[in-house]
Amino acid sequence: MRHNHIDGVKVTAQFSEENGLRYRYRLEVMIKDFFPSGKTACVVMQNPSYACVEFADKSVQFMEKVVFQKSLPEFKNVSRLIVVNQFAFIQTNLFKGLPHEIGSKNNSAIKAALKESEMIILAWGCANPFEERKKFVLGLLSEMKNKQLFITRSHPSRARYDGFIQRLSSFAQKG
Repeated sequence: MRHNHIDGVKVTAQFSEENGLRYRYRLEVMIKDFFPSGKTACVVMQNPSYACVEFADKSVQFMEKVVFQKSLPEFKNVSRLIVVNQFAFIQTNLFKGLPHEIGSKNNSAIKAALKESEMIILAWGCANPFEERKKFVLGLLSEMKNKQLFITRSHPSRARYDGFIQRLSSFAQKG
């Protein structure tokens, strides 16, 4: 089932074809009436499904609603959402998390998205078996300064709004 992006947003995406496989490195959702002082939130999920510029998937649409429509105080003044994934390989069912599914440009895409964001949402859920990829992302976070960090109770594709987002901590690199 295809899902629409929420109303009032502009979406861009970075895709790549590599060795016969399709990867999505970044999906950016921006409020059309972007305000210059608006904040950026980055959400890190497991792997992309079919979301693109024209339409969302369930997880992306859910995160758009959480960040832009639910009036959560944590996301006040957020006007841009960057979606990246531990693995860039586009796969909807039976995802395995093999090394070639990371994608050749994915580590740099994640790092760039984290640097551009004031707040980061780890939205891979509690059943994420990919320990090496989690360690990689958390290692990048430890290098960042003054980032607000949130974690989700479950993967966005299986979530409910109530209690979904939890503040984890703020990362502030020491001098």
